[in-house]
Amino acid sequence: MERHLVVIGGNAGGMSAAVRARRGDPSLPITVFERSGHISYGSCGLPYYIGDDIKEIDRLIIYTPEYMKKERNINVHTFCEVTKIDVSNKCVVVKDLKTGKVFKQHYSHLVIGTGASPIIPPIPGIENDNIFTLRNIEDGKRIKYHVISNKPKKAAVLGAGFIGLETAEALRKWGVDVYIFESFSEILPQLDRELVSVVEGELEKNGVKLFKNTEVKVFEHTGDGGIRVNTGAGSSFDVDMAVVCTGVRPNTDLAKDAGIETGIKGSIKVDKYMRTSAPNVWAAGDCCETYDIITKMPLYIPLGTTANKQGKIAGENLIGGKAGFPGVLGTQVAKVFDTFVAFTGLNESRAAEAGIETLSVKIKALDKASYYPGTKPIYIKIVMDKNTGRVLGAQLAGSEGVAKRVDVFATAITAGMTVYDLYQLDLAYAPPVAPSSDPVLIAASAGIKAMKGKKSY
Repeated sequence: MERHLVVIGGNAGGMSAAVRARRGDPSLPITVFERSGHISYGSCGLPYYIGDDIKEIDRLIIYTPEYMKKERNINVHTFCEVTKIDVSNKCVVVKDLKTGKVFKQHYSHLVIGTGASPIIPPIPGIENDNIFTLRNIEDGKRIKYHVISNKPKKAAVLGAGFIGLETAEALRKWGVDVYIFESFSEILPQLDRELVSVVEGELEKNGVKLFKNTEVKVFEHTGDGGIRVNTGAGSSFDVDMAVVCTGVRPNTDLAKDAGIETGIKGSIKVDKYMRTSAPNVWAAGDCCETYDIITKMPLYIPLGTTANKQGKIAGENLIGGKAGFPGVLGTQVAKVFDTFVAFTGLNESRAAEAGIETLSVKIKALDKASYYPGTKPIYIKIVMDKNTGRVLGAQLAGSEGVAKRVDVFATAITAGMTVYDLYQLDLAYAPPVAPSSDPVLIAASAGIKAMKGKKSY
């Protein structure tokens, strides 16, 4: 059989694999099938497009099919859905969504980059045209068009994860009153309560009404596009639109139907080379699992940064390389109005699951020199191995300075540093960006004191 790389999915994981394979092998025929109308776009920018920080949706599109053909010699077919993977005969069945035509494409190498889809809770009435999800370019365009055209006064957001909070902020920028409904007792479970309270205070300050431990039971249509949100607590809220941000699930039906092994949360099981259980088939991105750098346990954390890394490794290895995926810490940062929140590594509960005894400390410090205008507080919590002092995780909330600090913690954790090592770092100082004793060093000093006393605080 002639060599031919087929990629299913044209976003981060799939396109990274295709581009890396092309760079390593200029003669390899490469075909990408994407069921939507866009490839290589920044989905994390969608809330900022909705909020009009980004005026044009095209700003989020990194590469087009035309660019890939002209500059990379990669054939990209949009609005083409792969409906079957035939591992035995090394081919995929494809349906052209515009014409209805069904055809087969043989492959010598296959990359599955099918991504993930929004979780749609089984709530009666959720099929309403004014109830949206936010996952792709089309979703973002629909929501922004609805806001501009219909000028809703009230909106419900289901889910208080990062996407839900960012969506709430985007809607508030249009003057929409926002109600967030979170079915769990806390928002952002990766964070300590003290840090979560900083985020909740920011929501309250900006007029967002947060209802925790509140499950939406029914969406009732009230006429003229209106929606009545009925909760399990017996309360009801009349809104003009709703956005469902209750998480995502990996798109793995194709892989499962082909007999490819799946792992945690139904994601595609891969080894460190991004190989699946099927011969000559790799997977990358939000459809497949990853693993934790610290515990080495499998994880499902769908992030664009991870998808790009996995795609590059799959692309390298399918042309004969031996690149290994190092795992992740799940490092994330988000903006919630004027507060930034970030975390990396393990919290206490995940460390306990891995059988690690921990100590933790919390500090509050300034992000700049105390005398510099605009100085703001940063709250930091670090989690350490109780026996060695190794840094296992960090959580931060405060000004935009948390982004700089969470990356320091992520680097320290990856390097296996202890709080003693962390305290010795020679970090940059200038009054506009950091005090002479950086919050990272203050947190490390607190960690050393806790290690000496063997007590969390």
